[in-house]
Amino acid sequence: MKGIVEGVQKVKVHGYHSVGFMLVMGVIMVVVYLCGDDSGILIRFGFNGETEMVEDYSFEGCDFFNGSWVYDNKSRPLYKERQCPFMTDDYSCEKYGRKDLKYQFWRWQPHGCDLPRFNGTALLEKLRNKRVVFVGDSVGKNHWVSLLCLIDTWIVEPSHKVAEWHGSLITFRASEYNVSIDFYWEPLLVESNCDDPVNHRVRDRIMKIESIEKHANQWINADMLIFDSYSWWLEPNMTLLWGSFENPNKTIVESRRVTRYEMALKTWSDWLDTHLDRKKTRIFFTSLSPDHKEGGDWGKTMGENCYNETEPIMEEGYWGKGSDTDLMRTAQSAVQDLEKKGLNITLLNITQLSQYRKDGHPSINKRHWVTPTKLELANPVLYADCLHWCLPGVPDVWNEILYAYIRYKI
Repeated sequence: MKGIVEGVQKVKVHGYHSVGFMLVMGVIMVVVYLCGDDSGILIRFGFNGETEMVEDYSFEGCDFFNGSWVYDNKSRPLYKERQCPFMTDDYSCEKYGRKDLKYQFWRWQPHGCDLPRFNGTALLEKLRNKRVVFVGDSVGKNHWVSLLCLIDTWIVEPSHKVAEWHGSLITFRASEYNVSIDFYWEPLLVESNCDDPVNHRVRDRIMKIESIEKHANQWINADMLIFDSYSWWLEPNMTLLWGSFENPNKTIVESRRVTRYEMALKTWSDWLDTHLDRKKTRIFFTSLSPDHKEGGDWGKTMGENCYNETEPIMEEGYWGKGSDTDLMRTAQSAVQDLEKKGLNITLLNITQLSQYRKDGHPSINKRHWVTPTKLELANPVLYADCLHWCLPGVPDVWNEILYAYIRYKI
């Protein structure tokens, strides 16, 4: 029913006492009733004879990032995994054998307010004639795929929604709205030997800590940029490079995790400060997406993880030890510095709400690009994916929050 009520923008009638007007009002009231929830719907009568159905929603004073997960098998999931043509095997948990599907039915409930209902038509109208680019790693791609699946059911004609792969860039086009929503593979923000979108599983990671132009030239003209960069920085040993990969006189320096993250973010922020059109481009930086690799954090035996987890963590304020708060503070500081320089940037602080969802990961229910060994098959904990997220699932809420910003704040 979502497309019926939320898709209605304006109904014109001529004369409040006409039979036509009464019929229109009857239809409107029936639709609202059938939807089962008329909260947030306002019927407005204009002096020019127009009746307008709008959402009465106030963004101000609402903290989307503090709340709790509520089981909701009426309004969830927001789409079906098997019906989304843009779903990838990395996040297709049901397709790859997950039997317990409760992870699809949890709704995020902020304290003191509600998230606005997702309306794909309204979002696409807001983004008409614009280019949106997600820039980051596979968690960023997880976020991007979720948004495409959310939008998909709102675009009826298949030929009006097409995704094309061009190396590190995947472009989704909604032709009816002249909108492109792209994903660009850039896991470390700066150039590195991990930049191949397919063959990037490199053990010895090397980054050109002051080089970003090669990447940035691919998204400089975007109207909206959504960055993420966290999980690839957790490797204990990485190498910083000045100069080119080919230059035999290159300088290599070993560094601490926070130091190299701070240096890369400085290269990134300096580039944005110098090159971005402040009047055109809106920026979002997604905070760290937590993993659930250490079950001891929530009371399991040390060495266990998200494997076989089917319920969220209900302890308010839970924080896993695996989440690096130093990296998070570094990213927050970089965002605040860009704000002070006049860039239109927002931190999407999805960390806490995602911390609770130990049940939301693919675990062993996904396509494994490297075949598990006999030892791993005998002990699935060893190869469970506790980093990425099943879809439908947690990233849908990230996009509901993003939708709220785009629709009501921009």
